[in-house]
Amino acid sequence: VTNGGKTTLTNSLFKALPNCCVIHQDDFFKPQDQIAVGEDGFKQWDVLESLDMEAMLGTVRAWLRSPQKFARAHGVSVRPDAADTHVLILDGFLLYSYRLPGRHEVPRGALPP
Repeated sequence: VTNGGKTTLTNSLFKALPNCCVIHQDDFFKPQDQIAVGEDGFKQWDVLESLDMEAMLGTVRAWLRSPQKFARAHGVSVRPDAADTHVLILDGFLLYSYRLPGRHEVPRGALPP
């Protein structure tokens, strides 16, 4: 859903949570000349193929390797009273459309209740 309040919620959480970093999917659009044009003649910005998801995953992996270093590099002050707490928020409208390479969904009913 576009214009559904995702970024507004993200910004509120970012301000409220200690040691919180945000990665915005909007920062990973491919260059304009790589965006497909649809039958209607308009660039197709609303499709997963318009995003460089590998670059986004690389950024997520950088946070996973060192949340403190990532936070400092992105201007987030690590609070000493919550030094062991690190939060990463991914903000985007196509996050659930991307299938991670090598990852598969667990079939319903395969896990115990």
